[in-house]
Amino acid sequence: MAITENSVNTDITNNNDVLTCETSMVNGKTWEQWEREFPIIGEIRALRETGWVNPDKIPCKKALSECELTMDDVRDASDRLERFAPYLAKVFPETAATGGILESPLREIPQMKAELEQKEGTRIPGKLWIKLDSQLPISGSIKARGGIYEVLKTAEDIAIRHGLLRIEDDYRAFDSEKFRKVLSQYSIAVGSTGNLGLSIGIMSAQLGFRVMVHMSADARQWKKDMLRSKGVTVKEYESDYSIAVREGRKIAEQDPYCHFVDDENSQTLFLGYSVAALRLKKQFQEAGIVVDQKHPLFAYLPCGVGGGPGGVAFGLKQVFGDAVHCFFAEPTHSCCMMLGMATNQNQDVSVQDFGVDNLTAADGLAVGRASGFVGRLMRPFMSGCYSLTDERLFRMLATLADCEDIWLEPSALAGMYGPVMLTKFPAFREYIKKEGLEGVITEGTQLVWATGGSMVPEEEMKQYYQTGKRFFY
Repeated sequence: MAITENSVNTDITNNNDVLTCETSMVNGKTWEQWEREFPIIGEIRALRETGWVNPDKIPCKKALSECELTMDDVRDASDRLERFAPYLAKVFPETAATGGILESPLREIPQMKAELEQKEGTRIPGKLWIKLDSQLPISGSIKARGGIYEVLKTAEDIAIRHGLLRIEDDYRAFDSEKFRKVLSQYSIAVGSTGNLGLSIGIMSAQLGFRVMVHMSADARQWKKDMLRSKGVTVKEYESDYSIAVREGRKIAEQDPYCHFVDDENSQTLFLGYSVAALRLKKQFQEAGIVVDQKHPLFAYLPCGVGGGPGGVAFGLKQVFGDAVHCFFAEPTHSCCMMLGMATNQNQDVSVQDFGVDNLTAADGLAVGRASGFVGRLMRPFMSGCYSLTDERLFRMLATLADCEDIWLEPSALAGMYGPVMLTKFPAFREYIKKEGLEGVITEGTQLVWATGGSMVPEEEMKQYYQTGKRFFY
């Protein structure tokens, strides 16, 4: 079943029905021809929960040696965030306790593991942990990592260009009329399903930029309202994410003083996300968690267009190498990254091309066409992708709230099904065997990346929870 973006309680359709329309041609081939070449397309069109193992994954050392981005790029991004930390601590009091470092808690969730094992009839190897990017300060989602970082880098570049700043200076100077006067001559724009727009809008407005967020039809109303309350211009579209991005990019290109944050293609955004891996390494050390060949790490990342999970996964591969295995998680109605990577077409195909509607209650993941930049760059690194239904998202949302008192928005639960898929899905079990992990998997760590939820209004979260109880195990 799929739950539309306008309601978490009604408008439910049968999720097991194949979406049908007249047979179409996609890039010169019929659907039937595509399915014969890539059987996974039949699963995607049938809206079935499924998974894909990446046949092009190679040893990490070789992949890194051939990659256009390096650990030096990740460290450069980390250093920039350190420079801005005193400023962030000053203007966002909620970050003062961490000295302006934007970071989220890491927490073991043994009760949730037990519930999943009991309800799904399987054993999850190793311990189950959750990375609570849902609690990141300022904008309450993983987008605070990449979105805020790109805005800060843009502000730094402008300030240096205008002779206002050297990197040795105290960055608290950004909280001054002199800096705001210069930055107010520039604008920031972004296309978003919601959370990236929040991060870009809140940070840009604080610095003094003019801001426009182009929001797709699936964006939640409370996110639009919050942005407007910050003085951000919100332009709404009746179509999906891809159109919002395309139109936003087109408008921005007409203004030489406008910087467009391009979630589909931005290396800056990508590198902002990648810094999470350096922070996670430190958290693992503090928690006594070892990650090496005898103690593998399995990371499950909710995926929309791909920038956030791609950046985090890239950072994880930089830090942990072949000891980490990364999987993208997507709704059955919007599994664009699995489609793009499985066919090696990346951004040249969309789920709509194959009759899939891209309608999901997981608004942050409601993307029909994946980032080609991420698909290409991550091909040698990724272990695979999987999809899951909206009902399962809501079911796990309610279960997590009940047994761990952790409250997330629906899209943030996409990673939670990964540890179950790892043991139940035949292709993933074969992956474990092929990678030689059968003897060490019980000594490993299962890490679910929770991407958002702390800023969801209480009444809306109650609706999510009640929906989840309707679909309870």
